[in-house]
Order: sequence, then structure tokens, then C-alpha cells
Amino acid sequence: MLDDLRVLFSHIPAEGVRADYTQAVCSDNILGKPTKKSRELALRHLTTLYGLDTQLPLFRALRRLWPVDVAAQPILALTAALARDPLLRGTQAFILAKQPGVLVTRENLEQSLATNHPGRFSPASLKSFAQNVNGSWTAAGFLNGHARKTRSIPTVTPVNVAFSLFLGHLEGLSGQRLFTSPWMNLLPGLPAELDALANAAFHRGLLVFLNAGGVKEVRFPGYLSPEEEKMCQEASHVI
Repeated sequence: MLDDLRVLFSHIPAEGVRADYTQAVCSDNILGKPTKKSRELALRHLTTLYGLDTQLPLFRALRRLWPVDVAAQPILALTAALARDPLLRGTQAFILAKQPGVLVTRENLEQSLATNHPGRFSPASLKSFAQNVNGSWTAAGFLNGHARKTRSIPTVTPVNVAFSLFLGHLEGLSGQRLFTSPWMNLLPGLPAELDALANAAFHRGLLVFLNAGGVKEVRFPGYLSPEEEKMCQEASHVI
């Protein structure tokens, strides 16, 4: 839903509350949906994938980083959706295991979904899910093509690295562990290249990144309330 998200964020300020999104989609119909039901369905999908609530740290970070770099938006949208949609997240390993240029068919993805969720979905549901999932990975640049999709390498920016590191921080990770989380594994690139992007994010004021003698420190000033930061610190003792 990348296009819908771009329209929505261009109309509603970052500090907008959930009611503002409901008003914009269902009453003002800024997404141009043809029926009341389709507007309600679009809002439900957007809320499921992204939260649309400034009470959620992930959504606040998404809104904070969204306008910084348009080129980062496709992977930003996918990363946020992966964090909130277990079914989509379950396809990450399948997609990332494919080498660039390898054909990725809907049937391949259906088989992967059926294997991971035996007996859960009907053939019709598997087909629909596979089409939607393929569309999500294509919009983010990990797949290329229309009827015939092949694995491709997406464009990654400092903004994407900042968001992926932040998601790891929310899970209680710190230091080098932030750079080996599933969120950073989503991003293509050698460790040195991702370090360079993290350093670029630091110089753009998106985070604090210190890297000396192989010891890394990453902080996110202003992203979390003191209470939220405390929860992350407590999580670090569990993860």
C-alpha cells in the first residue's frame, strides 16, 4: 500500500492522531476509493500494517523518517509492515534466500506459505496471499517485473539503516547486536557498507553512531519517552 501511504502522509502532519487518519480516508476519501466499503477496508489494512497511531513508537519513527528521503520510502514501508504482519514477516527468509536474477513465481511463494502454515489456508487464500506478498516485495525493490518476477537488489539509504537499527533497539538490542538483527539482515550490503550508511545517518542527525576499535554504540535521542526507553532497557536483559 505504498502509494496510499504516500498520499496519506502528504495530507496528515506527523503529529496527527488516529482520528485524523480515519477522517481523511473514510470521510474525505483522499485515497479516491470508489465505495464506503473500500474506504473502510483501505483504512483497516493501513492500520494493520502501519498502526497509524502516534502512541506507537514504531509509527512515530516511521513518520519522523518518512520525509527525510523519498528513495528510502519503499523499504521503510516494507520494514514497518514486516514488524506488524507475521504472515508477511514469515516470507522474509524465502525472499532473501533467492539470488539476484532468480525467478520467483507465485507458485513458489504459495508452496512456502503452505509449508510454513500447513492446513491453515485454502488454495484460494494461498493464491491471494502470495499475490499480495509478491506485490509488497516488488514495491520495495526486492523483486522486479510484472507477470514474471525476478529477485533484485533494492536501493538502501541511511534512512533505512536508521529505521532498521531502531527496530532492533525496540527489541532491547544494543551495540554490535543491532547490526546482526533480522531488521538489518533485511538490508543488502556488506557490513562495512552498512556501517558507512549508519555513519551517514549520524551525520544527518537521524541517530547517534559511534564506532571505535570495533565497539559500536547507537542511540536514538528524541525517539522514545523515558518510560519507553526504560522498557527497551528491561527487554535487553531478556533478549
